Amino acid sequence: MALDDFANGAAQSGILTLNETNDIFLWYTAAKKPELQFVSSARKGLVPQRCHRFQSCAYRSNQWRYRGRCDSIQFAVDKRVFIAGFGLYGSSCGSAEYSAKIELKRQGVTLGQNLSKYFSDGSSNTFPVWFEYPVQIEPDTFYTASVILDGNELSYFGQEGMTEVQCGKVTVQFQCSSDSTNGTGVQGGQIPELIFYA
Repeated sequence: MALDDFANGAAQSGILTLNETNDIFLWYTAAKKPELQFVSSARKGLVPQRCHRFQSCAYRSNQWRYRGRCDSIQFAVDKRVFIAGFGLYGSSCGSAEYSAKIELKRQGVTLGQNLSKYFSDGSSNTFPVWFEYPVQIEPDTFYTASVILDGNELSYFGQEGMTEVQCGKVTVQFQCSSDSTNGTGVQGGQIPELIFYA
């Protein structure tokens, strides 16, 4: 935690002795740091995992276009996970900036959404777009992942989509969504990756 967080929180909570509080303040600010009884290395936390649902990607001069239409796919997992965001394709015509409205729904109820920008470098890589907070997903229930993109009209798109993908210890199933008005489905389209914590 930052020094001001410590000073305004833990230092005044009464949970530490005066000696412990003094040592921690010195550890933050002094050139010669005291030995602490506490672990001072940062936590590593969970590493985000990526579930990639396409076996290949491509681009053509007449697609993938946006114009405010929605790309959407439904998915279900066999274990509880936390969806942190989506990996999205970018421009097939060189580097470009996109505005992306991402949304996660269950039975029409919005569980998470975010509006942000991302830069693509003209490659067929995926580019992460994050929710403000990860969204908890329960097993054996279908959720709808959606994105509305605005930016350079032509982008890469996925091909040879899989209906089931094993991502570490999590199995993800995909099916088409009736919310998709821009052509994305199981076999091809946008939203190539789910980014999650398990």
